[in-house]
Amino acid sequence: MKLSVSGRAMVSVAVATVTLLATGSIAGAAPAPERAALAAAPDLPVANVKAHLAQLQSIATANGGNRAHGRAGYTASLNYVKGKLDAVGFTTTVQSFTSGGRTGYNLIADWPGGNANQVIMAGSHLDSVTSGAGINDNGSGSSAVLEAALTVARTNYQPTKHLRFAWWGAEELGLVGSRYYVNSLSSTNRARINGYLNFDMIGSPNPGYFVYDDDPAIEKTFKDYFAGIGVPTEIETEGDGRSDHAPFKSAGVPVGGLFSGASRAKTAAQVTKWGGTATAFDRCYHSSCDTTSNINDTALDRNGDALAYAVWTLSS
Repeated sequence: MKLSVSGRAMVSVAVATVTLLATGSIAGAAPAPERAALAAAPDLPVANVKAHLAQLQSIATANGGNRAHGRAGYTASLNYVKGKLDAVGFTTTVQSFTSGGRTGYNLIADWPGGNANQVIMAGSHLDSVTSGAGINDNGSGSSAVLEAALTVARTNYQPTKHLRFAWWGAEELGLVGSRYYVNSLSSTNRARINGYLNFDMIGSPNPGYFVYDDDPAIEKTFKDYFAGIGVPTEIETEGDGRSDHAPFKSAGVPVGGLFSGASRAKTAAQVTKWGGTATAFDRCYHSSCDTTSNINDTALDRNGDALAYAVWTLSS
């Protein structure tokens, strides 16, 4: 997650939104009672997500300790993700841009099939800050989105809507990659995106469970999932639009998301609700200690499964 201009750590996670019909059902999807039956989302194996995190850690270690924009660690991270997707049948596109005198890259992966006029996107930023490997921020989101895409291929999922996955560059410099992508879309192609789901910091070591309230239908999708596993949620307030959902929202695309907390301290009430300690959700936020030891496996597992549930539900 990027910092606000004031320097205060601000984080946001976004999940795609969809338009509600007058009946309260999602546009282009089955009514609410049928959606649960349609959304037979598979479990996202947390061991697989952690294996991707280990690879991102190894890449950072071999490339000066980070995976930041314009650095070798970022390019290697993108190549790792792209190679996994190419091997299972995704159509991948690398989009380049320039920021701060360095070349950056977005990776877009389309799953063949589905209604091209109704697109559901899930994305995350792949870059870290220069001070560390960025394993929670944002290897966690990037790895979960990757595993969701691989699970689509492994299960040969054939959704009604078209599925697109994305990994953004230079988020830490001000949402540069995602803004470049959105601005490059024609108005027609922007209108085809029914929803963009963003995942940024979903494995914080002292986690909370935050859901964005940008869209009622997406908010309900995530709340329903967490209610089903008995985990209370709160509306996300720490980020206030400072992640890759923001350019989509500004362009009129429905958005929303999940987040497990950054530098803000967990309150006593939140400790009672979720456990943990009354300290920062992520004490290693934007620091060199944001390594594979800076991940809460339970939060990563729950948020990864919620990601899969949303993708399957909203694309059905």
